[in-house]
Parts: sequence; structure tokens; C-alpha cells
Amino acid sequence: MRAAELFAEDDLSQADIGRGLGVSHQTVSDWHAVWEKGGAEALRGAGRAGRRPKLTAEQLAEVEAALEKGPKENGYATELWTLARVAEVIEAVTGVRYHKGHVWRILREQLGWTRQRPARQAIERDDEAIEQWAKERWPKVKKAPGAGGR
Repeated sequence: MRAAELFAEDDLSQADIGRGLGVSHQTVSDWHAVWEKGGAEALRGAGRAGRRPKLTAEQLAEVEAALEKGPKENGYATELWTLARVAEVIEAVTGVRYHKGHVWRILREQLGWTRQRPARQAIERDDEAIEQWAKERWPKVKKAPGAGGR
């Protein structure tokens, strides 16, 4: 709409308008052609730019509900989501197939999910035993300062 105002002023070139609005000269040229035919109202009714999403808001909500149940509830052996698994769930719930490379964009931009990395710790880890070893055994094992070699 700012471009329409600038077209009406008629003292700026399309290139200047493009630089001022941060868009390409071709975009300004396209807007100008539409503006000349129908004025500012024609620009307002230009509609949505780009391809329409394959999933509706309701379908996204269904997918998110399925994902929140967890991988095991969705038939996987472990509690780890992968992009391939999420793509399979999306297809199972909605019938819409996505490449696993695009699934991350859906998770991040449309559902607001973030990447989580599991902590790498042994299941058998015993923090108390480690702390006791560090206090009692380690001082005996470590070499004294300035001690000679073998």
C-alpha cells in the first residue's frame, strides 16, 4: 500500500521505490502495472503470495495431537522422533506426503517445535560413586607435583 502512495506522488522512479521498500525492481514494476489498471484497491486485492499450504489448520492440530502422544503411541519402538517418523505420522493422519527435509519446516515454523537432543549418559551411571571416587581414590592415584618419571 505504501507503493501505491508513492506511485500517486509521481516524483520517484520505480527503482527508487523498490530500494526504499526493500523489494526488487521487477516487483515494483508488477505492482505499478496493477496500480495503473485498478488503483490502490487493485493492489489490496492481490491475494495471497505463494503456494497454498497442503495442510489446513485443523489437520495441523491433528498432527500435533498425534505427535504429542509420543513415538511409542504412534507405533515406534523407541521414544525418539526423527523427521522420517514425523513425515510418516503426517501422512497417516492427513494423507498428505511430505519429504522429510520439509518436515522440519512444518515442525519449526507452523507448530513452534524445537530440536531437542537427548543427554548422552549411561543408564548405569552412578553419580554418588563417581563423586566418592573423585574425593577418595583420585588423590591417591594422581602423581604428586614434580614427581619424576618411571
